[in-house]
Amino acid sequence: MPDTPTPDATLRPPEDPGYEARVRASFDRQPFMSRMGAEMTRVAPGEVSIDLPFDVELTQQHGFLHGGAIASVLDAACGFAASTLMPADAGVLTIEFKINFLAPAAGERFRFTGRVRRAGRTVTFVDGDAIAVADGRARTVATMQATMMTVQGRDDVRH
Repeated sequence: MPDTPTPDATLRPPEDPGYEARVRASFDRQPFMSRMGAEMTRVAPGEVSIDLPFDVELTQQHGFLHGGAIASVLDAACGFAASTLMPADAGVLTIEFKINFLAPAAGERFRFTGRVRRAGRTVTFVDGDAIAVADGRARTVATMQATMMTVQGRDDVRH
């Protein structure tokens, strides 16, 4: 038995060599992400990061980033991470997620990263973290586990 863990062998390479452009274009079609000020900052096979600057319009009554905003952007990061490994004609829909809020979301900016843990043909398991950055220090404020469904052959679910 090896002393160090090995990467999950179920993480397959992207089926679409143009995955990055496709994923970024799909993100750009989401008015909700744009309205919140979210920006896709990293796209790699099985991993996507989205940055969000602090905006008082996205806070709850105590001045922290609202849990709904955190869940929305973290869900997007997880979904797009799954999408990086899909065929060019496939869409991705979230079928389940669980989020744990670990600390108040106070920060100057936030980074949401989704990572594929197991990619299947129909169902992909993804996890993600929301990191708050303030005064040069980063702190995990939420974590998510999500299940994504590959959708093909439907005009109402575009890639």
